Amino acid sequence: MGCKEIMEELQSRASEKYKANVVRMGIPEEYCIGVSTGEVRAIAKKVGKSNELAFELWNTGYHEAKLLAVLVFDKKHITHADIETLMDEVVSWDLCDHLCKNLIAKMSDYEDFIDKWSKSAHTYKKRAAYTLIATAAVHNKKLSVDALDGYLEQIKGDSDIEQDQVKKAVSWALREIGKRDFDS
Repeated sequence: MGCKEIMEELQSRASEKYKANVVRMGIPEEYCIGVSTGEVRAIAKKVGKSNELAFELWNTGYHEAKLLAVLVFDKKHITHADIETLMDEVVSWDLCDHLCKNLIAKMSDYEDFIDKWSKSAHTYKKRAAYTLIATAAVHNKKLSVDALDGYLEQIKGDSDIEQDQVKKAVSWALREIGKRDFDS
């Protein structure tokens, strides 16, 4: 399937109910189709991995195409510059979290982004740092106590942040670290 066929498939699965949900999250109506994440995941399974196709989908500007692109990217063949470019274009918390959990957190050097983005003034890059911390706290069973302590220091530093989208991710990261069993 090429980009054109995939976009037609997305259009065929569109629902006004899901479009209203996406618009409510702050995505401009002209950039959303109205396809559930479950439907996007089903299409991704049919498509497979291809960074070329993923960039084509991302560049359509449609929210659901970007969600699909994240699932189509091959983490083994994506660069830090590519990730930075993608993050520069993120305009919603759900796309930020989706990108972090389904692509960036699966990269072997995801911690580099945490360190860099936790100092960023860009709302969604800063949110991404804490989304990655929350994701690592849940999924990376090999995280050391020292790494977790470092994350807690970052959280402490941003505990009074005013940006709502970042504040929610900071809280989420803290809650996920708090669920860890430090004795095992």
